[in-house]
Amino acid sequence: MFLGIDIGTSGVKAVITGADGAVLAQASAPLSVSRPQPLWSEQDPDSWVAATNAAVQGLPADLRAGVQGIGLAGQMHGATLLGADDRPLRPAILWNDGRSQAECAALEVAEPNLRAITGNLAMPGFTAPKLAWVRAHEPDLFAATRSVLLPKDYVRLVLTGDKASDLSDSAGTLWLDVGARRWSVPMLAATGLDENHMPRLHEGPEVTGTLRPEIAREWGMAPVPVVAGAGDNAAGALGVGVLGEGQGMLSLGTSGVIFVATAAFRPNPGEAVHAFCHALPGLWHQMSVHLSAASCLDWAAQACNLPGPAELLALAEQGAERAGDELFLPYLSGERTPHNDPKIRAAWLGLGNETTTADLAAAVLEGVAFAHADGIDALRRAGTPIAELAVIGGGSRSAHWGRILASALDVRLVYLDGGEVGPALGAAHLARMGVTGAGAAEACPRPPVRAVIEPDPALAARLAPRRARFRAAYPALSVITE
Repeated sequence: MFLGIDIGTSGVKAVITGADGAVLAQASAPLSVSRPQPLWSEQDPDSWVAATNAAVQGLPADLRAGVQGIGLAGQMHGATLLGADDRPLRPAILWNDGRSQAECAALEVAEPNLRAITGNLAMPGFTAPKLAWVRAHEPDLFAATRSVLLPKDYVRLVLTGDKASDLSDSAGTLWLDVGARRWSVPMLAATGLDENHMPRLHEGPEVTGTLRPEIAREWGMAPVPVVAGAGDNAAGALGVGVLGEGQGMLSLGTSGVIFVATAAFRPNPGEAVHAFCHALPGLWHQMSVHLSAASCLDWAAQACNLPGPAELLALAEQGAERAGDELFLPYLSGERTPHNDPKIRAAWLGLGNETTTADLAAAVLEGVAFAHADGIDALRRAGTPIAELAVIGGGSRSAHWGRILASALDVRLVYLDGGEVGPALGAAHLARMGVTGAGAAEACPRPPVRAVIEPDPALAARLAPRRARFRAAYPALSVITE
């Protein structure tokens, strides 16, 4: 049996899989985000450790006792600054933090080859601009920084004592030479750092260390190997068998991602398309990234005084045949693909006296779908054909939302048994590979198909005018949010 742990933004999920990769048990523990100032998004690194302990110990004791290896996945880009004692110097700055826009512009000037080296634009979501911000605004803390770790890798340090990372997660720092799969000395120098500040790099299935004996006793298992793991998107892709050129997935978690595997490094930074290493040797991937997806449902449910997203989804289905002009721009935390705009903010538009809560709910689902349609258009313009996507994440539970997404994106959506498990499943698969030597095709099988949703031409035709207004609304809104 193998344990996969996903350190997410809203919670930590732990799963145990059997020898055949099937999920035997899962548990989770919540996390909260601090937003002390506009554009800021932070978490206490030790809360990740506490939630990891709670999630793992929520699994059945008899299954924990049989675990042979552990894989880690996690939210990408978070900057965890450690001092000489390996303790955090400040709260971690998260992936959806937008404070470092000025530092992004400065990095592009400081290292003119930035886009060629990293395959990406300098965006506030990445880790390097966050360190540049700390260097400028918290110089004493920057001077005291001895190591910088990503969220899952801080948890690894606590669990094993090792400072290590995998290539898929590290590709999101803006310090990696993504094509060469190694740290970039020029990019590190541009933020006043060097390789001594960085963890060792490993491919996803490689063993990086062993669970500390005291933690193993607390968890009721042997001091088993821990593998490098993956960033959350790459791990989620492995969980649904996205292993080769052209295979893809749609992730509907707190953020939203369209992920397509590629056999070569093919960057396209012009439209804020990400090009990263995959979690398997010799593979890369492209992504369109949307900073708010299922989180919009949580927010809208609270704003509409509904018990939760399930009730919002039910209301949205009631409003599915609406003829109103209501639009929702889902930019609660800014946006990446294709706008690269950390300052843009969400809005409901076109409301009138006749607007109902069901109309608002329906507009939220459509707005998230339209943002993803912008993203898939950017991928297609990069020369990536996409006809089918596997769906994962909490948003994958709604067939109604699936019909909207399939029609807006013009893709076939494939729903898989266990697809909602997400990155923790891919992390467990990587642990199996690292411990047993199993190949990717054996260790990362595609789960059985539960349902398929084809694009609906009639629905697409009804959505088209609203999507045209959605696209026109962004530039108008951006003018008043600068």
